[in-house]
Amino acid sequence: MRTSAPPASPRSKARNANIVAIALTAALVTLQLIGLAMLERSHALPVSPSQVNSPDALLCTGGADVPATPSPYD
Repeated sequence: MRTSAPPASPRSKARNANIVAIALTAALVTLQLIGLAMLERSHALPVSPSQVNSPDALLCTGGADVPATPSPYD
């Protein structure tokens, strides 16, 4: 006659919290890296003359008057 195996102990709450913390940390690091990659790609590049003269180019034709703010020392 054999003795039965002891019942499997359930996972502790501390271990579950560690797993969740690791998963959240990995997700935040991944989002940070994706954000940095998108920021790096978003830097404007100079426009070549061929792109300016293309029929698909959308240019701002209106003038923008920037108001001069008075200096506080005048």
